[in-house]
Amino acid sequence: MFVDPTREMFGKFRRLAEEGPIHMLNLVRLRDKAEYADGTKATGAEAYAAYGRESGPIFRRVGGRIAWSGDFRLMLIGPEEEHWDICFIAEYPSGAAFVEMVKDRDYQKAVRHRQAAVLDSRLIRMAPRNSGAGFGE
Repeated sequence: MFVDPTREMFGKFRRLAEEGPIHMLNLVRLRDKAEYADGTKATGAEAYAAYGRESGPIFRRVGGRIAWSGDFRLMLIGPEEEHWDICFIAEYPSGAAFVEMVKDRDYQKAVRHRQAAVLDSRLIRMAPRNSGAGFGE
């Protein structure tokens, strides 16, 4: 299961030399019951909502916005048993803006809710490009 980036991957993220906006594809599978180190009682959904409430102001301050979100329906290609509770693409004005967010003291306090809520996740950095009428354009 994957919840937080490793130091090695975060270092690779920081070394990417891209200019301009980045997109972060977020796929999140929640725990039924959140697992807080201090024993706080909540569902995974409640804990993730707390993460959103507390991290949202920092996300917006660094210029972040939700570029796309959707509800998972079916794994057409891939492991049939794999599903995601939350699917969205967050846009940041730069990779540096994302780093600024995750290093923010208030964000670091809020991320405990994400860690308690998430059973498994994928976070994929992408370079946005113009959409075309066909595949691979």
